[in-house]
Amino acid sequence: MNINSSISLRFTDTAINKLKYIINQENNKLLKLRIYITGGGCSGFQYGFILDDKKNEEDIIIKKNGIAVIIDPISIQYLNGSLIDYKENLEASRFTVINPNAKITCSCGSSFSI
Repeated sequence: MNINSSISLRFTDTAINKLKYIINQENNKLLKLRIYITGGGCSGFQYGFILDDKKNEEDIIIKKNGIAVIIDPISIQYLNGSLIDYKENLEASRFTVINPNAKITCSCGSSFSI
């Protein structure tokens, strides 16, 4: 299912450029960033990111600025309105989510509570 107009998901230029770079390095133009949410972390839910070239029937594909992400229908309800970024520092390099729906986030930014 392709949904671009009813889902509000934004990406920083840094996240877009990093994803394009990673896909180019993997030499697989079918790769997309799968963003998902699982139970866990210190705040109840945690974000997950993997590269995936497979799409399940119920998955939602969002295309923006030359990239595509895959999100399952459960995770999208928690991600709507979020900003996806990519951060690099001495501790880690990773995609991050700035989620306006999160009531509590942990200090590392990888888990949250609604």
